[in-house]
Amino acid sequence: MLVSTLTALTFSTIQPEILSYKEAIQIGFIISVLGQLGDLIQSAYKRVRNIKDSGNILPGHGGILDRTDSWIIVFPFVHLLGLLPQ
Repeated sequence: MLVSTLTALTFSTIQPEILSYKEAIQIGFIISVLGQLGDLIQSAYKRVRNIKDSGNILPGHGGILDRTDSWIIVFPFVHLLGLLPQ
């Protein structure tokens, strides 16, 4: 959560006209929670399906989906934020 919020604050410092500090803190925190939720959803899916790895590209690492599972929820959320009127 800290790294996500600090990253958003860094972006806000570089581009303050796009993202205020208050928005950066809110988005950083929400994205960190949503990323963990995406990971938990993928883990639950694998547990229900009794699958150890979601692919063979990265053997021993759970597959590509285990490396990108947090994006499943985070990217749509960030995209929808971009569609909201300012």
